[in-house]
Amino acid sequence: MNVKNHFPGNEAALETVADGLSRKIGAHNDNLMVVEVHFEAGVTAPMHHHVHEQITYVISGKFEFTVGDQTYVVAAGDSLYKQPNIEHGATCLESGTLLDVFTPHREDFL
Repeated sequence: MNVKNHFPGNEAALETVADGLSRKIGAHNDNLMVVEVHFEAGVTAPMHHHVHEQITYVISGKFEFTVGDQTYVVAAGDSLYKQPNIEHGATCLESGTLLDVFTPHREDFL
């Protein structure tokens, strides 16, 4: 079994997802994935859901997240948990970066 253990950040491409929204895929295997997500102020990630569990850690900036029927304003150092299939979305209030962790990995991101 050949397992990749090191994922240098300078070798990962910052991929544009939408205007003002980009992401960089970090370490991953079949069961786990980390993704760096960059937002410009005013950008919205529309409400969506997926089968993956997700934790979001706010590295910088300020965001308004809706998770299920709750809305939270979060900033650097805050984190959120999203269980499988829960509707969630976010609006960036101040430009910033998030770190998303998914289990299992997001095949659609690779």
